[in-house]
Amino acid sequence: MHLLSSRRRWRAAAASAVALALVLTGCSGQSDATYTPPPQVDGSLPDDMVAQLQDAVNNAMTAAGASGAIVGVWVPWSGQWVSATGTQAQGDETEVTTDMAFRVADVTRLMTCDVLYGLADDGVVELDSPVPDLVSGVADLDDITLLDLCNGTGGIGSSEATVKNAWLTTPGRVWSPLELAGFGLGRAPSTPHTAWRESDAGYLLLGLALQRASGMSAAELIEKYVSEPLGLENTGLPGAAPAAASDGAVLRGNYAPAVEGGFNCTAPVDVSVASSSMGFTDSGAVSTIDELGTYIQAEAAQALRAEGAQPERFGAPLPVSADAPSWYQATGGGFLVGSMIGNHGWTAGYATAAYSDPATGFTVAVTLNNSSSGSTIAAWLAWELAAIASKAPAAEGETAPEFGLPFTAEQYHSQIAERAICVPPAG
Repeated sequence: MHLLSSRRRWRAAAASAVALALVLTGCSGQSDATYTPPPQVDGSLPDDMVAQLQDAVNNAMTAAGASGAIVGVWVPWSGQWVSATGTQAQGDETEVTTDMAFRVADVTRLMTCDVLYGLADDGVVELDSPVPDLVSGVADLDDITLLDLCNGTGGIGSSEATVKNAWLTTPGRVWSPLELAGFGLGRAPSTPHTAWRESDAGYLLLGLALQRASGMSAAELIEKYVSEPLGLENTGLPGAAPAAASDGAVLRGNYAPAVEGGFNCTAPVDVSVASSSMGFTDSGAVSTIDELGTYIQAEAAQALRAEGAQPERFGAPLPVSADAPSWYQATGGGFLVGSMIGNHGWTAGYATAAYSDPATGFTVAVTLNNSSSGSTIAAWLAWELAAIASKAPAAEGETAPEFGLPFTAEQYHSQIAERAICVPPAG
């Protein structure tokens, strides 16, 4: 299975070696950028822990109305668990498999910021460049910088509420990024620079600015600064033409029609074939579970930049909201959840989350094949899995690090169940 396979087949042999021992050299033009991931125990997690992880997945699938889920949990000192559960849709007996590609939703934001920092480190752009210098038609953003867009501090609103229905009912529609961002720009701005604000429009504008500055397409930029350095064969930003997430095995993407009191999860609508333009550089990328795990582990460790590169991307996070826990913050295109760094989100048909601890390489990634619950259940599932697996014992000859999270698995297990969206069928 290959994304843009004709341009990537030459990397196939290298990719297998990368999966075992990734060493990055010369990332985005920097000869001193290197990353060696922590050694990963090649074995399964304990059976009782796997049973608890599987129960968490089953609980989240039921709550989200998802017929299928693909998850990965990598505990370097103990083992790993990569699993596919369920089928492509209610009433469809085709089983989900771990090699299936899917849309990674807001994890794309991290990749877009990787491009920003890569171009800045290469001297192509400056982080503090005003947005109007590179994007036409946004003169009112003259006080907003490219770094503001990456950090979510531009004060710009979100387009999602306006266009969500169009994404679901016409997934093949090709959007202009500026047109799509315009719905967010039309919302009342908040005070910039001092607070984080959820804004898909900001990452769409950032993608446009990076294209203008580099003379390359967003897809080419993500390939150059993310996929190629990490040896990711199936990860990238597809073209705008309506298509499935890959030309190989694909996890079917579904949404449940709204009914009184919730959603009819027994009659899912297939939105697997869609235009990536609905997400573009905000949420349009695709991947597989193994590659998503590789990416988010490297991303948390900031492997795509030279050691000591400044400014430190996740060094000054801001609260997600006034009432958010102190351990839940945002900056750099992602969220900081305790010691873990990552992102979560939804796009038509899929809800995805991926997080990793930079100090240990402890990593979780999940995707559910129903987007009707939004991103919350996927995020909570990732955090629940992390809370379970963080207690994994050291394998023989290994030493477990001092690692913990500021929440419990039980906390999110119950909250996920309470968030169930499906209306039971009549009769």
